[in-house]
Amino acid sequence: MKRLCLFAAILTLLPATLAGQERPLGTLREQSEIQQMWLTLRLETVLPRLMREHGVDMWIIPVREYNEDPVFDALVSPTTMAARRRTIYAFCDRGPDEGVERIAIGGNSQRGLYRVVRDPEAQLDAAAGQARRAEPFGPDQWKLLPPVVEACDPQTIAVNTSHTFAFSDGLSAGEWEQMEAALPEKYKDRIVRRDRLALDYISERLPEMLPIYIEMMKIAHEIIRTAFSNQVITPGVTHTQDVIWWMRQRLNDMGLDTWFHTSVEVQRRGVQMGDSANAVILHGDVLHCDFGVTALGLNTDTQHMGYVLRPGEADAPAGLQEALAVGNRLQDIVMEEMEAGRTGNEVLAASLARMRAAGINGTVYSHPVGDHGHGAGPLIGLWDRQEGVPGRGDVPVRPNTWFSIELQATSPVPEWGDQQVRMALEEDAYIDANGDRYWVLSRQERLHLVH
Repeated sequence: MKRLCLFAAILTLLPATLAGQERPLGTLREQSEIQQMWLTLRLETVLPRLMREHGVDMWIIPVREYNEDPVFDALVSPTTMAARRRTIYAFCDRGPDEGVERIAIGGNSQRGLYRVVRDPEAQLDAAAGQARRAEPFGPDQWKLLPPVVEACDPQTIAVNTSHTFAFSDGLSAGEWEQMEAALPEKYKDRIVRRDRLALDYISERLPEMLPIYIEMMKIAHEIIRTAFSNQVITPGVTHTQDVIWWMRQRLNDMGLDTWFHTSVEVQRRGVQMGDSANAVILHGDVLHCDFGVTALGLNTDTQHMGYVLRPGEADAPAGLQEALAVGNRLQDIVMEEMEAGRTGNEVLAASLARMRAAGINGTVYSHPVGDHGHGAGPLIGLWDRQEGVPGRGDVPVRPNTWFSIELQATSPVPEWGDQQVRMALEEDAYIDANGDRYWVLSRQERLHLVH
């Protein structure tokens, strides 16, 4: 019932947030309210389930200012932008009836989501105006950890250390040494590594996030559509860097951001353009862009193709249109093979086998997306690792996750003397709770045209 109420509250905010093109996702305050609702749902529904799935009774995550764990942003309110000194987050599973208790040793309650534990002596000293010379940066939070652990009395204590996944390797050497020294002796041999706990928590998407994400994809598509048009490009005058910076500036003007620098490249008949960092865009050029939108703690990742019409042309040459269609067929293959429960490497192998059987010359390098642009979860190939990615490709695809279906298909174009033209495509997709796959918005099936 509480989740339905939160979902209803998010929906009531959407009409206000989506009104007006200059603030398409609302004010910062409106966005913050939506993010806080998402945080509540993640902590109350996703985190307890994953702790039990991975056999973890207690999860301890110490963070320091500017040395935050990768999972930090998924545990705190959007108004908490850094750890501030040190905070130790501890999650204690007290069983199905009492649930998972959330404790913040230091820090704040994140608007009532954590029980805060503080040093009472430090508070008395502060009230009396006294400074602790032995602790110049505040109370020693490690002294407050043992009673919290003893009250939980866990059989397993998870910490974020991993040789494979950056998302699960947030415990620095210095923090580990202090944590190990602080723990009561009998709990030290209960420390376990659960690489997948942080990984799965970061990767899982709430259904309540999807409406906002769809709007973000609409923005991404609209900016690309405008960038690859006569509103931005004048053939023979406009450089690729002009288009790049127009796209970046447009995002900034809308109060949005990106997680990587936009790129725009050109393919041209009879010309090798690989070293052209700032080419002048000409009639007959094939255009490619890689573009991302960041908002409300979420990230998109999109690659589209365009064509600059020659005088007298009403559409792109048939060979270029067919090359795009070949890329679409490869997208279909990857989406069909991306079944929940299969590892990224299994999806890659099956996709490449079908690709080759269909006579497509391509590569697949798809990845999760969400809290991060290159998100937590299984890799489905890398551009230079088509045989699979050990470790990071061995993670299974999970329901309620988002992916950037990123790939390329290279085809000979008759109108270009059978010159090979690369259609590099990327569209965001989601896997629902039932394991069904859908495009978040839509995929590109026609080239953007500069008239």
